[in-house]
Amino acid sequence: MCLGIPGQLKEYSDVHKHLARVDVSGVTRLVNVGLLEDEGLKTGDWVLIHVGFAMAKIDEQEAALALAALQLMGQAYEEELAAFRTSTASGEGGR
Repeated sequence: MCLGIPGQLKEYSDVHKHLARVDVSGVTRLVNVGLLEDEGLKTGDWVLIHVGFAMAKIDEQEAALALAALQLMGQAYEEELAAFRTSTASGEGGR
């Protein structure tokens, strides 16, 4: 199962202008934010992530509601989060 997971933009990568470090429940990964280049993303903004791409900019309240809903899903959320922890983007591991 693939879920959209909220994450908070921590910093843009110096590797590529469309990559940013995003924190998802304490796990930091590089995510492609290129689909949202017209949204004016900045550090601290929340995005909805699916398969390594930021698909939508969301506000903090939407992020909190989405995380709460995902946590209610139990194992499906835990499996998606585990997959996110072990994934890499652009050959770079998480922090």
